[in-house]
Amino acid sequence: MRATGPDDPLVRLRRARVVAVRAARPGAVELAVEVDGSPAAALAYPSLTGPVVEGDVVVLNTTAASLGLGTGGFHLVVAVEGGPDVDVAHPGRLMKARYTPLQAAVPSVEETHGELLDASRGLSGTPVVAAPLHSMIGPIAAGAKTSGGARVVYVMTDGAALPGAFSRLVPRLRGNGLLDGFITTGQAFGGEMEAATLWTGLLAAREVLEAEVIVVADGPGNLGTATKWGVSALANGHALNAAEILRGRPVAALRVSFADPRERHHVVSHHSLTILAEVCTIRANVAVPSLTDEQQRAAVWDALRLHGLEDRHQLVDVTGQPALDELERRGFEIESMGRTPADDPAFFLAAGAAGVLAGRMAANSRRYGTATER
Repeated sequence: MRATGPDDPLVRLRRARVVAVRAARPGAVELAVEVDGSPAAALAYPSLTGPVVEGDVVVLNTTAASLGLGTGGFHLVVAVEGGPDVDVAHPGRLMKARYTPLQAAVPSVEETHGELLDASRGLSGTPVVAAPLHSMIGPIAAGAKTSGGARVVYVMTDGAALPGAFSRLVPRLRGNGLLDGFITTGQAFGGEMEAATLWTGLLAAREVLEAEVIVVADGPGNLGTATKWGVSALANGHALNAAEILRGRPVAALRVSFADPRERHHVVSHHSLTILAEVCTIRANVAVPSLTDEQQRAAVWDALRLHGLEDRHQLVDVTGQPALDELERRGFEIESMGRTPADDPAFFLAAGAAGVLAGRMAANSRRYGTATER
């Protein structure tokens, strides 16, 4: 295989006709299109392309879908041919997706609340749950709500999807009252607040949105390469480090599964083990799910001990069932990679356990009138 040169095409572009607008959510429009003579699905971000309506001719980036990658099956709209001129509708000057054809200017929390962030004394003991998968946000938020009644804010990093609007999960969680705020950081954009870095995103969650529990995770579509170090989820360790440095209380959500057919994700995922053993440099609170299946429970603890995590971190046995009960009470259906809690209970219980632990921490802080250190 030859190396690509600077002038070699790296994208697959096609023109298509919009047949119908299928669905819309804040910041994104799902489309039915006809491309290369065949029907297909496409996704447009009107804040980047301008409005898109039935009958428009659009330019699509079809690269990922043509390669069969896990992008949700959508082509992505690059531009609308003959569309109206559009202008930035706010005074913000922070650029995201920088130096790409669709770079976007956003109003940032550094611009609107810079003095507050600079004067901040940090997170004051606020629990920060770091989750290695976007789909874990729901059980985490539900756990924090049911165990501590906490205000929960999601801080999205830029290790996966950059547009916050790509997530179908976040607007559902906001509408259901499970999330109380949404911040996009780094090159990610489209949150209710924008931050230049994870650090200012964490501070804004606490100082501006008054979070009592903060959840940090990539957007949908983590990058994984089946290698130890080639996975975007490893940045989870940096989030735990940042939480400690900013005087929060880092809580690690474990990726646990007994249904994933891939050996590297069976029992405790190699992502979680690498994050906690080699990337995270501080002592974190690790929520270990209290599984009812004794063999599975023992297998999880054996994996953690084998990697020396009992000595490096505070491992806390926590039941995640209250989180799943809360989701069921609210009629909120969740899944991850096509699996539901009935298919892979350990995965969702592990995420829920982290939320329950963080909610208890928040409740204790509220009870005593101040955030306590670990």
